[in-house]
Amino acid sequence: MITKEKKPYALKQGMLENVMRQFDHAADHIGLNPNIRKILEITNNELVVHFPVKMDSGQVEVFTGYRVQHNNALGPYKGGLRYHPTVDIDAARALAMWMTWKTSLAGLPYGGAKGGIQLDPTKYSDAELERITRRFTYALGDNIGPELDIPAPDVNTNPQTMAWILDTYMSTKAPAERSTNLHVVTGKPIGAGGSQGRDRATGYGVFLNIKFWAEQKKYPLRGKSFILQGFGNVGYWAARFLEAEGARMVGVQDAYGSLYNPLGIPVEPLFEYAKANRNSILGYQEAQPVDSGAFFALDCDLCIPAALGNQITARNAADIKAALIAEGANGPTDVEAEKILLHRGIDIIPDILCNSGGVIGSYFEWLQNRNGEIWTLDEVMEKLEKKMKESFHRVVAFATEKQVDLRTAAFMIAIQRLEQTYLQRGIFP
Repeated sequence: MITKEKKPYALKQGMLENVMRQFDHAADHIGLNPNIRKILEITNNELVVHFPVKMDSGQVEVFTGYRVQHNNALGPYKGGLRYHPTVDIDAARALAMWMTWKTSLAGLPYGGAKGGIQLDPTKYSDAELERITRRFTYALGDNIGPELDIPAPDVNTNPQTMAWILDTYMSTKAPAERSTNLHVVTGKPIGAGGSQGRDRATGYGVFLNIKFWAEQKKYPLRGKSFILQGFGNVGYWAARFLEAEGARMVGVQDAYGSLYNPLGIPVEPLFEYAKANRNSILGYQEAQPVDSGAFFALDCDLCIPAALGNQITARNAADIKAALIAEGANGPTDVEAEKILLHRGIDIIPDILCNSGGVIGSYFEWLQNRNGEIWTLDEVMEKLEKKMKESFHRVVAFATEKQVDLRTAAFMIAIQRLEQTYLQRGIFP
């Protein structure tokens, strides 16, 4: 058992309220059909499962898992599974709704879902996490499937988690059907049917959005400083690509604490240090520890929240010094904070656009599995950049045309696509 103490990010109240206010604001702007509004403001299905797992000690623990399926008008439900103490039904509802808007905005044939298990994975061994994951998969049963609901990695889950889910799910199928279920999850290891580039897709998408924004603003990234909350998969890759572009990371925060160095914190050495230090950045000698409560007030040009929801609030929004906030996490900025930031002239690239590289990469993996194809890394990255560029410029053009902020524009585009689908198909019966 791993017993290292940590302070998890506080998930402030109101994430569901936050996404509903964002939805209502955009729906009002487009004059959304009131009947379709009723459909989109609720979830289709909500699954809560309680399941026992034997620990290494021989004791049995009962875990609670969630899967919320918000909407599938555009295609199978799609969304991550996270392992975190803050996972509950309201968090899953909010995140599932964001996934619906994200997949719609990206023009993918997917709906939105989200879920996970309420636990702190640092308190369990790898063997225990494997048993927990496999038992959760079995409990979900046929509520997931390659043409129904396709999970993916999220906070504290990774390709290994997906491989366990895949193996467990396939083992419940008849032998002749198993190979046809390879695309039940995405974000798998390469050897288990994963796609080249899926590991970096979300972080690369965050970087691309910052790059497109900088090009549009004629704001060269070389020499610019950025702070990063969350040094997991998304944050690491976003930072790595920004550093390669000539920007420097001056501040970084993870669940254990925060570091600052105005001269820059090298990304790769910090990553190697964290890997050797049980995924903690604390103690890294090339930067000074700083108060985590004052992290967002650090001097920087760009700010990337890539951890959990509701991290930028009315309490800290006035302290932010960045010219841009690029949302690598889902729902990191609450509604009241956004009003303050926009009033101060700070641009925000919204989550459903900024971090959509992950679900686009997942779509590419799903397509390859479905069609029996294997794409090269260059092919994946080229397709991803093309798709992200189309989305970014569509949102910017729409925001300019309608005189709204980028988040409102992104939501309006996403909701209008769903509205058109319902109007064309009708409602059964």
